[in-house]
Amino acid sequence: MNDVESTGRRVLAVVTNYGVEQDELIVPVRHLREAGAAVDVAARTSDPIRTLVGDTEPGEVVHPTLALSEVDPSGYDLLLIPGGTLNADALRLHRPAVELVRSFVSSGRPVAAICHGPWALVEAGVVKGKRLTSYASLRTDILNAGADWVDRAVVSDGEDGWLLITSRTPDDLDEFLGAIDKALAGAA
Repeated sequence: MNDVESTGRRVLAVVTNYGVEQDELIVPVRHLREAGAAVDVAARTSDPIRTLVGDTEPGEVVHPTLALSEVDPSGYDLLLIPGGTLNADALRLHRPAVELVRSFVSSGRPVAAICHGPWALVEAGVVKGKRLTSYASLRTDILNAGADWVDRAVVSDGEDGWLLITSRTPDDLDEFLGAIDKALAGAA
């Protein structure tokens, strides 16, 4: 059961159609919908999303709500960027996804990224001066982008006029979801 009700909040999850870490997409989407949030899953295309477990094993198939090219970012309260190495690497090279990140940041709306998801933030050039966490292999990329990387289950940084919530791995989902709930409650 969710501690914070998210009724009326709108969340946008952005992914590619292959390689997103199953639990980093499915668990937050389910959690937020159960709390009353409207959650759209935007993928590169409207084709089904093939998730993976541990970057190698086939996971569940998820059907996107819309394609990234159809997204109007102004209608959402929070941007969710799940990881998965293949997903995150392809997402950061997809201009519409990077522009969505910049749109959320420039408007001061929260962004939540887990595992390899922060790669999109690095590509968007928005992490300089921020404190965040991620999957450990992104540490050097994040430091080189001018951010402070820490090894914690979840990090919330509200400096510079926008809230960034980051987490390391699916093992940290409870803490990650708690921080997202808190952010959405503050957006009410």
